[in-house]
Amino acid sequence: MSKEVRELVRRSLAGDETARAALVVRYQGQVFSLCYRMLRHRQDAEDAAQETFVRAFRSLRSYDSKREFEPWLLAIAGNRCRSQLSLRVRAPRPQALHDELADEREIHDAGTGLAEEVGRAIDKLRADYRAAFVLFHQQHFSYAEISETLECPVGTAKTWVHRARREVARLLVERGVVEEMKHELQ
Repeated sequence: MSKEVRELVRRSLAGDETARAALVVRYQGQVFSLCYRMLRHRQDAEDAAQETFVRAFRSLRSYDSKREFEPWLLAIAGNRCRSQLSLRVRAPRPQALHDELADEREIHDAGTGLAEEVGRAIDKLRADYRAAFVLFHQQHFSYAEISETLECPVGTAKTWVHRARREVARLLVERGVVEEMKHELQ
């Protein structure tokens, strides 16, 4: 952990609100990004990100300062998202009509780029694959950090990233965005 983060954590433990605000500013992008990718709904992601920081500050005394702060914080975010996803399974949320129509658009409509298509494919991944994929490719986490963040073995983190890549590739081929490359999808 960097000296700056260590100092912010120490000051936060002492009740310094500006240090807490600095931690939020420093990590809010990564926390929100993970929450949004896992939940696929902006308002839910905002709620989960806010809950993440509230829980992190409540649990700061039990934080092991020998560990990196970011994976610890993102593990809390991942847990919040998994909790929200489990609630969705029990009480499904109605989809907005515009979301359904957006999925039906022709892939070559004006303004549709590869990044948008990749984003759509990522959104269709199951939650654990999506979280591992986002942490590896967008947050640039190592497999060990993904393992710690998602609270799974390193081998499982590697498998989830690999399977997510294969599924994204399959979805892009299925939508006609890229041509199938036999050796890549096997």
